[in-house]
Parts: sequence; structure tokens; C-alpha cells
Amino acid sequence: MSAVLARLAAMLVAACLLFTAQVVTTPQRAAAADPGYLMTHFIGEGATGQQIYFSHSADGLNWTDLNGGGMTLRSTVGTRGVRDPALVRSPGGDRYWIIATDLCIGCGQSWGDSMSNGSRNLVVWESTDLVNWSAPRLLNVAGAIPDGRNAWAPEAIWNPATNDYVLYWATNATLNGVLKHRIYYARTTDFRTITTPQLYIDRPGTQNIIDTQIVEMPAGVGNYRYVRSSGDGQITIEGSNSILGTWTNLGNLSGIGLTGSQVEGPMWMKFRDRNEWALYLDQYASGRGYMPVLTTNPSSSGTYRLPASGSYNMGGTKKRHGSILNLTAAEESRVQARWPNTAVNRLQSFNFQDRYVRHANLDVRIDPNVSPAQDAQFRVRNGLAGSGTVSFESVNFPGYFLRHAGFDFQLAYNDGTSAFAGDATFRKVAGLADSAWSSFQSYNYPDRYIRHYAYQLRLDPITTATERSDATFRVTS
Repeated sequence: MSAVLARLAAMLVAACLLFTAQVVTTPQRAAAADPGYLMTHFIGEGATGQQIYFSHSADGLNWTDLNGGGMTLRSTVGTRGVRDPALVRSPGGDRYWIIATDLCIGCGQSWGDSMSNGSRNLVVWESTDLVNWSAPRLLNVAGAIPDGRNAWAPEAIWNPATNDYVLYWATNATLNGVLKHRIYYARTTDFRTITTPQLYIDRPGTQNIIDTQIVEMPAGVGNYRYVRSSGDGQITIEGSNSILGTWTNLGNLSGIGLTGSQVEGPMWMKFRDRNEWALYLDQYASGRGYMPVLTTNPSSSGTYRLPASGSYNMGGTKKRHGSILNLTAAEESRVQARWPNTAVNRLQSFNFQDRYVRHANLDVRIDPNVSPAQDAQFRVRNGLAGSGTVSFESVNFPGYFLRHAGFDFQLAYNDGTSAFAGDATFRKVAGLADSAWSSFQSYNYPDRYIRHYAYQLRLDPITTATERSDATFRVTS
């Protein structure tokens, strides 16, 4: 009898240990497998800082710069700079847009210029997979607003009541004799054409409002379906059950010491594993970029709390006004594969070792003393056309690759076609003049190699000793 009891006791202990192991380890495995978050943002002033950057977080609080902290998209239209990007996903998850302020402070435009006679356009990129983006285009949103002088800080949200997007932004305009920034909106289905802009948010007197972002609430949280946070002298919280309906003032964040004179650019993020939100705020007054403010009920201003010291990390670059997307597993896999932290390299000529491959006005040549230095910097990516090959993506014009056309080289934007992929793909082989160096054989013309001739980059067959030297390079930092 005692032996039977002993065996039963052992079985019970084993079962308990198994159950305990499942309880402890299963949530940890599930948490580790959950997809994370993608932030799109800009990082500062100047032509380089005012572009599109991506960062990733597994937990929504600790961020890693994608693409080695380099830009992921560059505006080549309008002012050639962008701020305040918003990342929009279609309800079906089959299309994405980035919409951004067409503004480049410090690159030919001052704050005064941009307020009194700035761009009336937004810059728009479009994608079907979150990684291959169209060339940027301009969307005029403020041109139809009487005395509209600019278009800043765009956002968009899908409105199921009208089956389209509400696109909203700030414009400095005169209304009822008062010149100030107000929020206007228009409706769109494609971010190509919009309805006539209408006034959306106006504060009393001369109070400006520039930044606002709306988040949809799940059922059972708070008393409103939508909550918005706005920079209007305070960080004001409002609630509504309709995007284009009446909004109720729910208070502000002055109770935790935050006002519109200290922070701006409110950016919502819903934690995927719990009913908790981070409202990221850009600490522009102190120049420190984003910080998260946490709440379990966005419609109750008294629930917001400052983060504990050391509880978050924003990564290597300063994060400025942007937006956050909760990723699916497939989206996360694509994003991380497209923008790994690949090293920045240069291609040094073998027979003119003071010269490096560089682009200039989209032409490609070898030059000494390249300025700006980024014109000679590339990321050696996995080949666009096949495994075991390489493609060269520009650092300061992301999405642009070295490709041959008529056997001449140019820096061109990847149009996603198989023809482009073939022209921009090469096999890295031992250097034709020195095996310690490298040569690059064309993927679609395997009898030809990258070489320079009269300092211009070409794709040629190689037969002579001079040509072998011309076709030999060192991949170096």
C-alpha cells in the first residue's frame, strides 16, 4: 500500500511540476514570439535630419534604430525635407501610406518663412508591403483654404462611418480676422484626391493648435470610442464617439507637470498584450526627443503617469514627431529584413586609390575628396535579383541603387521591376587585378563587370590588364 501511495505521490508531484512549468514558461515564449512596433519619425534639423527614419521595439518602450540609424526614405520633392510623418495602414492591411510635412528648416527655409509662406503640400509615399515604397509625391491640401499659408503635422484615421479616411493637419490662416494655426480636415480614399478642406479644431482667441492625434478605443475602456491628444498650450485630452462629431474636453496633462510649452507631437501607442497605452511626447523645449507617458484609460486625464526612471530607452537617434504602428508577424519580418543594421561602406579604386565610387546628380564616377562624404557611402545589401549576390544602396538616398542602363551607371530609385533588380545586382568575386580586392560581375550580363573608364563607372567586358585594374575595388569603411 505504501509503495502504491509513493508512486501516486511521485506522479502527482511530476504533474504539478509539469503544470507549473507550463504556467511559467508558456507566457514567456508567447511574449517573445509576439510581433513588436514600428515607429516612423524624423531626427532633427537640416537636410539629413528632416527625412524618414524607422525604429523598432519588441515591447513598446525600448527602441532600436533600423537601418543602422540611417534614413529609410528621402524626399526629393517640394522643399526636399519632411517632418512629422504619419504611418497609415488600410483596414484590410494591404496598403500603407506615409504622409508628412513638406518642410526643411535650415536648408533654405526659416520658421518665419514656413509660417507665412510655407508649402501648402504634404509629401506622400505609398506601399503594398511596408518595405517597397513609391517615389514621393506632393498632395496639395491647403491651397483651397482662404489665406492658407502652410500645411503642417498631418495625420489620418479610417472612418467607418463614411468608409474613407479623415485626413487632418494644421494650417496657418486668417479666419474672422485672426491669423493662427487651426486644424483642418478633408476626406480621401487614396491620398491622391481630397474633398474640400473644412475647419476641424479651433481654439478660442489667438491660441494656436498644431499637433493632434486620434486613437480608437476598444469596447469597455472609458466612455468614448475615440480619444485625441492635442498640443494647444496644454496637452489637451478630448473624447468623442464620432471622428467628425462633437468632442468633449477631458482635461490635460498639467497635473503631471507637462504642458504645451514643454512637449509636442503627441503619438499614441497601444500595448498589444494589455489595456495600457503610451502617449509619446516630444520634449522639444529641452531638445531630448520622445518620452512615453502611460495610462490604462486614455479618456481619464487623472490616470496618466510619468514613466519610472530607466523604464524606457529611445535608442541611438533622437526621435521627433512621428507615429507608431503595431506590427503583424509578417510585417515585422519584412521590415527587419529590409532595414537591418548593415554597415556603411565605400568602394575604393584599385588603380586610383585616392578615388572612391560616388554619385553626383545621379551620375556615378570615381572621385577623390568626395563632398558631401555620404555621396560615396553605400550599404551592401543582399542582391535584389538573387541569393549570393549584392546590390549597392545609397546611404543618403535610400531606395536608390547603383544600376547600369545602356552599360552606363546611374543612381536610380528601385521601381520594383525585375529589370531593375537585374541591372542593380552583381556577384562579388575575387579582384581581377588582385585577389585580395574584389570585382563585381553583372548578374544579367555575366561577361561584363563594373569598371571605371575616364573616371566614369561603366559595365564592360574585361580583357586587358588595364581593364582588370579598372574593374578592381576594395570594399572599405
